[in-house]
Amino acid sequence: MTQIVSLPVGKTKSVAKADSQVGMPPEAAKKRPISVIMVSYMTGPALMEAITAVLEDRDIHELIVVDNGNTESARARLSELTARRTRVRFLQGHGNIGFARACNYGANLATGHYLFFLNPDAVISKGAARQLANAGDCLMEPWITGGLLRDETGQEQRGARRRALTPLSALVGFLPILEIIPGLRSIHREVDPLPTHPVQIDTISGACLMTDRPSFERMGGFDERYFLHVEDIEICRRARQMGGQVGFVPGATVMHYGSTSNVPRVWIEKEKLKGFVRYFWNYTPGITPKILTVLAAPFMAIAIVGRAYMLTLSSALFGKKPRKVPPSK
Repeated sequence: MTQIVSLPVGKTKSVAKADSQVGMPPEAAKKRPISVIMVSYMTGPALMEAITAVLEDRDIHELIVVDNGNTESARARLSELTARRTRVRFLQGHGNIGFARACNYGANLATGHYLFFLNPDAVISKGAARQLANAGDCLMEPWITGGLLRDETGQEQRGARRRALTPLSALVGFLPILEIIPGLRSIHREVDPLPTHPVQIDTISGACLMTDRPSFERMGGFDERYFLHVEDIEICRRARQMGGQVGFVPGATVMHYGSTSNVPRVWIEKEKLKGFVRYFWNYTPGITPKILTVLAAPFMAIAIVGRAYMLTLSSALFGKKPRKVPPSK
């Protein structure tokens, strides 16, 4: 993992190129507006906490909430908030069009130079958005940056920093015991020492993902063939393939509840499975890897969907531990 070169905001430097390209002056760059795009689907009470944290950060120019489906009471509160706050835009009436497509929808209507995709159950700390933007301005385009995700107890969550997704790294992620085999490593890196400065990394989480308008347009946005999950892994890979860089910014912290949507766990995991299969099919050249992908699909289904069924059954039999999400006011 290579540390991002410390340069004034507005300059870029590649590890492969010694020269740097001067962009806008640092002070002008700091004034570039940030748009937050938040896609919500039956999120629950955590949604308003996430929105409040965004609106308390004066670095953020606007918040665009894309409503893929919420309760009538939640929609009423969002409509009321939009009427009172000029920094909030509420998009509804399109139905559940999927996460990637909804992100693109919100981004196309955003007016900010920076596009910050934030989960509706992710509570950002003040200053996190600008830290992500400043780190991005030190990377080669098309760039992506992501922050540090923590749970309610302050522990780092899985997914904020990851290696490149391969069939082997995914398998080790599902079966950690395989790491005893030399050379096999999981895609997940939360057990690695936490860096003290922004660093280059293969993949960050879509729960907290920033890029800028030129990078986003050059990449063509999120791949809308991914309905839910894996779209963040795919766009990070695409950025690197196009000569860009992905950065992890540990100082940009986010408290992420996770799994707050009131939808069946099994449905979510099935979408994740489809995303993995599509990813491996698209990014494995040659006929042999594609055959292996088809052969591995049943085992992936057992690992991903089977776990969801077990957790659902466990919750039904032994009761589900309540989440630490604040009640609606």
